[in-house]
Amino acid sequence: MNVGLGLPVSDPPALLEWARTADAGPFSTLALLDRLVYDNPEPLVALAVLAGATTRIRLQTEVLLAPLREPALMAKQIATLDRLSGGRFTLGVGLGSRRDDYKAARIDPHERGARLDRIMADMRRIWSGEPYGEESGPIGPAPTRPGGPEILFGGFRRASIRRIPRFGDGLLCASPLAEMDRVFRITEEEWRTAGRSGRPKLVAQLYAALGPEPVVDEARLHIQRYCGGPQYMDLPAHYADMVVERMLTTPGEVREAVDRLTGIGADEVVFYCWANDLHQIDRFADALT
Repeated sequence: MNVGLGLPVSDPPALLEWARTADAGPFSTLALLDRLVYDNPEPLVALAVLAGATTRIRLQTEVLLAPLREPALMAKQIATLDRLSGGRFTLGVGLGSRRDDYKAARIDPHERGARLDRIMADMRRIWSGEPYGEESGPIGPAPTRPGGPEILFGGFRRASIRRIPRFGDGLLCASPLAEMDRVFRITEEEWRTAGRSGRPKLVAQLYAALGPEPVVDEARLHIQRYCGGPQYMDLPAHYADMVVERMLTTPGEVREAVDRLTGIGADEVVFYCWANDLHQIDRFADALT
């Protein structure tokens, strides 16, 4: 099974060295999260920089909060990143659950699902080469793959999963490890019901930190900072504590998770490394061999 790394976001200049080191290792993907009201780097811009620093590893948003963005410009940015990376870009897309992000973007959070559906239809039309509207022609550049890059939808509720066969290629699942089998099977069921051939790509996302106790403690602090606060619309108030408790902290836990996910049909797992210690990359590589 492929294994990717989610990049820490508290020190943006360090991402270049993370990317170069991971590109030289056994990893399949580099992923970056997306928030607006937070001090993370904007993922499309950051991944464009990392595309130039790497040669083979895939680049992925996990997930891009598309409802916060205007579709025509976003489609152009995504296609540009896809082309400049040589087709190595995967668009992980989703809604997000933080009310402050939507307030800052002046978007009604209660309309985010319907807005995402309209945006996906617009971007698919743009990437197909059709005129964007009656008074505008096609918007380029064309993506590397006809119809747009690989698209994975983040989420674990059925309403989100139903978007996968309509607009995408697979699932990004950040639910607890114990629930992923059920979510994978629902995804496959919705894929078949929609009449799609083949099977959806199934990608798991887990939080992890490998190293001495200060590295693990740093990861816990960053997770608490990122996941904490009162702004969630549809998650429990103690969500940050739940995420910290589920974080994997030993090579044995990492290997066990990979074995378990392989057994339920995952195509890839992305381990999000919240601590900045670059040596985590070698520790993950060692844990996987």
